[in-house]
Amino acid sequence: MADDLLQLSTPVIAILRAPTASRFAEVTAVLHESGITAVEFTLTSDGALDALRDCAGFDHPIGVGTVRTADDANRAVDAGAAYLITPIVSDDVIEQGLRLGVPVISGAFTPTEIHRAWSAGSTMIKVFPASVGGPDYLRAIRAPLPDIPLVPTGGVALQDAKAYMDAGATALGIGSPLIGDACTGGDLDALRERVALLREELS
Repeated sequence: MADDLLQLSTPVIAILRAPTASRFAEVTAVLHESGITAVEFTLTSDGALDALRDCAGFDHPIGVGTVRTADDANRAVDAGAAYLITPIVSDDVIEQGLRLGVPVISGAFTPTEIHRAWSAGSTMIKVFPASVGGPDYLRAIRAPLPDIPLVPTGGVALQDAKAYMDAGATALGIGSPLIGDACTGGDLDALRERVALLREELS
């Protein structure tokens, strides 16, 4: 699974966050059909783990985000999470992911945090919130840390996707700019159109 995350055909992790996860399975199916195979269900969405269980037969594995504790990690993996994503550097989550054989994408921002999370065993590092520094900040980080796979996340606009990739991103974490209102009853055809625009931007 770690290798799969590092070699996504469309280098995007789509982030699903909503008051409830009642439409997560439907939105994920649209994303998969449209070419985005990496999807994150956030624990802050009510019913996220139940929605993950409902997706057990999907062709592509799904990750769980906003994982902050070892207990969060255990619950997520028990529900079928193929990878764990944190908003912070959590040694407990990284260690539990290693024990369970599940990749962890740790959230970090400064070079020190990024290096520490990588050294502790994270598979990739979520540079969060990416919009604070933008592509120029990512490029500056990549210079001294060229071996660490970075995933800018948080405020990544669709029109900035190529700039982040050109700055050295391995993949991008994108939530509302891509998902829009799809998880709360919005038009799924509009979601398909946004995915097509993003893939064109990255081509």
